[in-house]
Amino acid sequence: MNEKVYKVMGFAGVTSVVTGVVVVVTGVAAGVMMIVGGARLLREKSRIIF
Repeated sequence: MNEKVYKVMGFAGVTSVVTGVVVVVTGVAAGVMMIVGGARLLREKSRIIF
């Protein structure tokens, strides 16, 4: 019984680490995309004529 619990805890730990890495990478990518998009909006702001 203890071996089964040990294996389940190991699997849960690995899953948590992998999920954390995926969330960090996704967050960084989204942040970079938002910065680039904002910079483009600010650059093109001078071309708008109302």
